[in-house]
Order: sequence, then structure tokens, then C-alpha cells
Amino acid sequence: MAQPSVLSATRGSDFSPLLREIKTAGLLERRTAAYAMAIGINVALMGITWAGIAVLGSSWWVLLLALPLGILTTRAAFFGHDAGHQQIAGSRKLHDWIGMLHGNLLLGMSYGWWNDKHNRHHANPNHTDKDPDVGEGILVWTREQASGREGLEGWLSRNQARIFFPLLTLEGFNLKVSSINFLLKRRRESKTELGLMAAHLGLYFGALFVIMSPGQAVLFALIHHMIFGLHLGSVFAPNHKGMEMPDDDTNWGHLEKQVLTSRNVNGGIVIDWMMGGLNYQIEHHLFPSMPRANLRFAQPIVREYCERIGMPYVSTGLIDSYRMGLRHMHEVGHELREQHA
Repeated sequence: MAQPSVLSATRGSDFSPLLREIKTAGLLERRTAAYAMAIGINVALMGITWAGIAVLGSSWWVLLLALPLGILTTRAAFFGHDAGHQQIAGSRKLHDWIGMLHGNLLLGMSYGWWNDKHNRHHANPNHTDKDPDVGEGILVWTREQASGREGLEGWLSRNQARIFFPLLTLEGFNLKVSSINFLLKRRRESKTELGLMAAHLGLYFGALFVIMSPGQAVLFALIHHMIFGLHLGSVFAPNHKGMEMPDDDTNWGHLEKQVLTSRNVNGGIVIDWMMGGLNYQIEHHLFPSMPRANLRFAQPIVREYCERIGMPYVSTGLIDSYRMGLRHMHEVGHELREQHA
């Protein structure tokens, strides 16, 4: 929960003047042509990678291509994310198709499930009762969630900071399982998504087992999904963990809710590319429909505005952002470690 000093510094601040500045700068305008080029390049690179897989065939060197494929599939996830936020074009139907083709067909991950989960996160970031990203699960985010955990759950909560990154290697599998469970509960509304996901599973595993031996195919799929999960999870991990956690008694407006719960990651072109623009997390949360390429231009405007009204604005290096998040996770398990000592 926010400290009183933070609340007093930010209460009464207004989002409207900032929104006018951003609109005047033209940063909410679509960049459809740039998106089309970026998507085309990513699809072409994925095609080249699969061609390389086919050429190498049953050679064990083929396993090396799981790395670029994992990176490129994470890029596809970024485009699906952007489509869910209506960043690419002017048509909701087109966005849905872009999202389903990237999510369900290319990744085997439900676009509808992701949108449902991610929109709830954006509406109430870091709120333990309303944000699914900080709800109690394998990991816990508050001492209240950790309290009373025993057995395997207790061990996980005591050691979650140490095992966080290894756990991310399982996220690629979790996305598929969660997607399937979501879609099967909504079969009538999800026929298209289910069809595209079935096509993904058939094409992906069919290609692997035709090109490689069964053992190599299984190992390739494992490595690919572990890289994908680690990369995607490492992008989303530093954005909110260890930041303010509001509750139902917190009376914040849009500006406070999005800025105080978010953290930016400093960097240049490489960080921007590897993190899909989500290193500008504050700007993305304030303006979720802003095209990804415009976020870096919005950043100095937002930062200057926050400084002008006295609102804390957190932006740090990548390693420091991980350190802050892991420190928070470690502190959450403090009481359990004392009890277990």
C-alpha cells in the first residue's frame, strides 16, 4: 500500500493536462505501416528459422535453432499484446485477427484468455484482489498471502526469490495449459480460437516429429518453450514487482494508479527491442493504446510532468529492476523463514 507521504504528494494531481500534451505531440496516432513492416520481418525470420530446422533435420545442431525461435516467438507475443491494446490499426476486428494469428496460431496461446487477464491487470495494477498478476498462486506477493503456507507451498514462498528465474522456464508451458483450460470452458464462443490453436499444435509438433527423431523433437520443444517462457517472463517481471500495492481503501486517480505501481527500465535500442517497448511501462500503462514505437518519445514528456507535479517516477537499469523485484519477493517470505528456522 502507498505510504502517506506519497499519497499526500500526489493527491489532486490531474491526468488531463498530460493527456493534452501527449495528443498535441501526435503520439497517440497509429503507426500501421511501421507495424506491418515489423510484423512482416518477424514472420520472415521465423520462416527462415524453420527452413534452417528443416535443413539441419536430425542433426543435433538443430537444437541451437531453439534459441532464435524462442526469441522470435516472444516477438510474436509482443505483437499479440499490442493488438490486444488496439495499437496497430483502426479496426477492432482486424486487431482481433492479428492477435489470434499471433497468439493462437503462431504461439498456441489463447488471445482471448490473455486479453481477459491482461485487461484486468491494466485496470488495477498491483491490486492483490483485482490484478491476476499478483493474485495468490505458486508465488505470493504480500506477507498476508504467504501467511500460514506449509509443505511445498511454504517451501516455495520461503525460497521464491531464489527460484523465480528457473520457474520462468515453465511459463511457456503454463501459457498453453491455461489457454486450453480457458477455451474449453467457453467452447461455443471460442470455436475460432480453438481451431487456430489446434492447427498450431498439429503443425508445430507434426513438423518437429517429421523433421527430427522423437527424442530430438521432444528436446527441441522443451528448449524452445523454456527460452520463450524465460524471455517473456523476464520482460514482464521488472515492471511492477516491488512497487506500490494499493488496496480497496486507496483513493487514487488514473495517474497515481498507473505511475506509482509501475517501473521503467532504462536502456537504448537493444533493451527496447528485447523488451518489446514494455520497458516504458509507465507510459504504456498511462496510454495503453499508444503505438509501441511512440513510447520512447512520450517518456520525457511524462517524466517531466511527474517532476512538475511532485509525483514519484521510477526508472532504473535492468539489473537494478530485477534486484528490486527479487528483494520484494524475498521480504514477503521473511516470516515463513523465521518460523522455519
